[in-house]
Order: sequence, then structure tokens, then C-alpha cells
Amino acid sequence: MTTKTETKTEVCQACAHWNAISESEGECRRQPPQEISFTVANDVKFETRFPKTAASDWCGEYKAK
Repeated sequence: MTTKTETKTEVCQACAHWNAISESEGECRRQPPQEISFTVANDVKFETRFPKTAASDWCGEYKAK
């Protein structure tokens, strides 16, 4: 039995929606930033952030640059 190893080329690093932060990490800008909440000194704070992804991650929303 033979197995075929494929190299995934449709990765975040090559996607038009990806904003690099470093060589290996970036933000997916496919959708608007997501709201997150957290507590600091008993106060609830809110921020919006884009999802962080590794350059080698992938999803079904890939669009070539």
C-alpha cells in the first residue's frame, strides 16, 4: 500500500484575509473582530479582536492573495 503526502498550500499565510503579525503568527480578517469580555479589578471590560492564527493554519474560507 502506498500513501500520498500532500503539502497544503491554502494556508493562512497565503490567504488574502490574513494579516501577518510575525513570520509565524497573524490575524484572520475574514470576518469583523469578535467581542470578548474579561474582568479586571471587579470591572467587566470589553474589547474586540481578530482571531489569531498560525501561518500554517487553514480553513474553508481561503482566498488567494
